[in-house]
Amino acid sequence: MGTTGKVKQPKKQQLIPSAPAPHADAIFIKGARVHNLKNIDVSIPRNKLVVVTGVSGSGKSSLTIDTLFAEGQRRYAESLSAYARQFMARMDKPDVDYIKGLCPAIAIEQKVITRTPRSTVGSMTEIYDYLRLLFARIGKTYSPISGRIVKKDDVSDVVATISALNTGDRVLMLTPFRQHRNRDIKEELNILLQKGFARLYVSAAGETGETLRIEELLEMTDKALKTKLPASSTFILVDRIVVKEFDEDDLHRIADSVGTAFYEGEGGMELEINGTKKLSFSNRFELDGITFEEPVPNLFSFNNPFGACPTCEGFSQVLGIDADLVIPDRRLSIYEGAVAPWKGEKLVWWKDQFIKGAKKFDFPIHKPVIDLSKQQYKTLWEGNEHVQGINDFFAEVERNLYKVQYRVLLSRYRGRTECPDCKGYRVRKEALYVKVGDRHIGELCEMPVKDLAEWFDRLELNAHEQQIAKRILIEIRHRLRTLMDVGLGYLTMARLANSLSGGESQRIQLTRSLGSNLTSSLYILDEPSIGLHARDTQRLIRVLKELRDLGNTVVVVEHDEMMMREADHIIDMGPLASHLGGEVVAAGDYQALIEDEDSLTGKYLKGELAITPPAIVRKWTRSLILEGARQNNLQDLTVEFPLGVFTVVSGVSGSGKTTLVKQILYPAMQKIKGEPGDKVGLHKALKGDIDAITQVELVDQNPIGKSSRSNPVTYIKAYDEIRDLYAQQPLSKLRGFQPKHFSFNVDGGRCDTCKGEGEQVVEMQFLADVHLTCEVCHGRRFKEEILEVRYREKNIYEILGMSVDEALEFFKDEAAILQKIKPLSDVGLGYVKLGQSSDTLSGGEAQRVKLASFLGKGRAQGHILFIFDEPTTGLHFHDIRKLLASFNALIEQGHTILVIEHNTDVIKSADWVIDLGPEAGDAGGNLVYAGIPSKMPKNSNTGKFL
Repeated sequence: MGTTGKVKQPKKQQLIPSAPAPHADAIFIKGARVHNLKNIDVSIPRNKLVVVTGVSGSGKSSLTIDTLFAEGQRRYAESLSAYARQFMARMDKPDVDYIKGLCPAIAIEQKVITRTPRSTVGSMTEIYDYLRLLFARIGKTYSPISGRIVKKDDVSDVVATISALNTGDRVLMLTPFRQHRNRDIKEELNILLQKGFARLYVSAAGETGETLRIEELLEMTDKALKTKLPASSTFILVDRIVVKEFDEDDLHRIADSVGTAFYEGEGGMELEINGTKKLSFSNRFELDGITFEEPVPNLFSFNNPFGACPTCEGFSQVLGIDADLVIPDRRLSIYEGAVAPWKGEKLVWWKDQFIKGAKKFDFPIHKPVIDLSKQQYKTLWEGNEHVQGINDFFAEVERNLYKVQYRVLLSRYRGRTECPDCKGYRVRKEALYVKVGDRHIGELCEMPVKDLAEWFDRLELNAHEQQIAKRILIEIRHRLRTLMDVGLGYLTMARLANSLSGGESQRIQLTRSLGSNLTSSLYILDEPSIGLHARDTQRLIRVLKELRDLGNTVVVVEHDEMMMREADHIIDMGPLASHLGGEVVAAGDYQALIEDEDSLTGKYLKGELAITPPAIVRKWTRSLILEGARQNNLQDLTVEFPLGVFTVVSGVSGSGKTTLVKQILYPAMQKIKGEPGDKVGLHKALKGDIDAITQVELVDQNPIGKSSRSNPVTYIKAYDEIRDLYAQQPLSKLRGFQPKHFSFNVDGGRCDTCKGEGEQVVEMQFLADVHLTCEVCHGRRFKEEILEVRYREKNIYEILGMSVDEALEFFKDEAAILQKIKPLSDVGLGYVKLGQSSDTLSGGEAQRVKLASFLGKGRAQGHILFIFDEPTTGLHFHDIRKLLASFNALIEQGHTILVIEHNTDVIKSADWVIDLGPEAGDAGGNLVYAGIPSKMPKNSNTGKFL
């Protein structure tokens, strides 16, 4: 290591000649020492696309997130008023001499940023806010009864109607005569006289009506008045007009009269033309006897009490009869007993009546429920004149709820189900009466982004609407285009934010950042290409360049070769991980990186080092066969998964890989093995050598522990051996310490004040909790007498602070400990500290800790099917080699590896590839290719990049 250091010193000078010079065109970091950074100086050119690369644990995130972003955030917080600052956690200054030329920093990380079931893709990208505005401004309300457009008439509409009549036409302007409660008819007439009205008008069906003077009517008796003025056909005569060429004064007079008529008629008035024809006008928003809500943005918001569906409160689901519990196996027909509650001595009557009645209208009782048409499935639930359906059955159950057995029966089939009122659209039904271009807002939110973008391109508006919607449409189209560019064209606006992967979530935040059109900012992205097929990575690079061209500095932590080729500047961290890293190995453009002798990344890029596909592809004889997969966008697929080999499922983002493996194969295997699991996705059958597999393990990116005390060394069970070792030291025996005294999970040896946490959390009620280092143990987690026990001059706290690679060197004489922690190094986690809290590990790191725990267990477990979801997340070429070696080790132990992956090096190294596609969403879900990687067709989306 020392020699490389010597070579590097002059190199640093020559790489950053402009370091102390003018900082106008660069961000200059002087003396960064955060985590494992070794007092480095780095220059980052401004308004460029900069890639920071290097092996996992070499200090990339320490430099970008923990130094650059942390300082940018801190300076922003410092600029706020003292009042505002008290509500923010105190931000510590990163350990750095100084940073010059820093601009406002925005970090887009790979966290699923929201867990609330109210947040959707539409609300996260702000597209839904623009849609609400669009519907409020140009949406037309249609009556659900007649389908006609509901509109309010105003004074100008009535004036225009009168002006358009033929010259000489006689027009009476009328408004209904109403007798208010607590007033007799004469009192009402007197009030009209005082208001200035002189006549009433009584219309007769099909004939010219009769005009009556109010003064004469007042002389009649009440009884005579009631006969003379029938309630339904008596009007106040507001004005009489003969149509001619009106001048401006005439039009003003008519407009005044119309205003008066609307006021007196509480929003309604009529025109009688030539004694026969009647035209009705209303300035109330009503039609067909229904008063409609006027479109305002909040009417379309499911996060606002005014717009949310009152039944499900905007969540789209309610507690009701769960269709998946009622028909648990859709592969069965009605005749075979698909409807679960229709069995037993009494309840089988419902099935029998359905089968008998089905003959009368040709219902296919022998067809599996999965193959029924939409109409047939609807009939099964709703019934018709010949049969009673499932809804009728549950209505009967509800009527008998006073009997305990019916209450038990009902509870068995209750679950979260689509809201019956809003049909899952989340907003109240009045909002769904409003349409733009024949679609309501709920239908638009259910469309995949790429279809929605097409729909907006085809949208035809009149000149007036275009003028109003022009700005809104620019925003919507721009954001939809960006979503497609970052490879998310398969998502819908209604997709829940908490169901997105980390990569999807990050790219959605990127869309929002682009939509805000900020300039002169520093964007820091943490591996935005995760979960992206190589084809989509090209589009992503285009989006990042667009962000740069707005005048921003874009810094990307990335391992992707395509991204490096396109970067303006690359900073290679290393040379290795943890304490062997933390230095700038090389900096410059792509060419400079390739030419640099010290750069590990450069060696891989120019092909000096490479991940070579295995010379011999393993043969297989046993397999699992999944038939008729139809969940989400899968098009009735039958797929064979080989056993005992390394299989990769590939395809563009959104082609159905996760659905096939994680929603169908994995839960189906769990169910067969009798393990609890999620609902199994739609498929016909899972066959093949199922007995050859003893258990199935999904190694995903979820955290390895929920407690802040959980860490890699306890997860892989190595800490037990370390505690035993410390309990055997002479001082421990003298003081009577047992292994439990060296645990921070039980009382005894741990610090009593902080309970082994090393810090105390002060709850600040409505502010963020404050984490303070424990005053008693000073963050060392154990009591003083425990820390006095040493093994080779180190106490237990210092052991927990070691990286895995340091520990391998330290414990080289302890075979039992070595055997346990070696797998962590084998999967590329040599830089992780033994006692590092699990909540500080990234998803990819957590996944590899789980892999290491299986590697450490050895052979005694039968034949496991391991499923990995994108295990190369956060891995450098060098670490991918280690990961592939770990996979091979598991296969040698007799297990099967199934991986969902986009990384071309991993695909090349597989024994078998299952490629889905050809595109995402509705255009995906087909089997494009299954076979050995080298034979994959060159014209497929994956084949092009192999």
